[in-house]
Amino acid sequence: MKQLALAAAMLLAATGTQAQYLGTGSNPNSHGVSGYTRSNGTYVQPYQATNPNSTQRDNYGTSGNLNPYTGATGHRTPRY
Repeated sequence: MKQLALAAAMLLAATGTQAQYLGTGSNPNSHGVSGYTRSNGTYVQPYQATNPNSTQRDNYGTSGNLNPYTGATGHRTPRY
């Protein structure tokens, strides 16, 4: 029984790790970005962004992910 529970736990851990890189789950780590004015004079409101890492597949704007701050779903295709 212990072996079965251990195997199930390992399978769930592997699935969760893989999901992060397949665009099926947003990066849980984020940071605030201050508002700023673009060179063309447009003001960009402050917002939350995922912390940088080695993939774009877990960013809020990437297909299959949900931004927990706005409720918006991602629509961009990752470049890498």
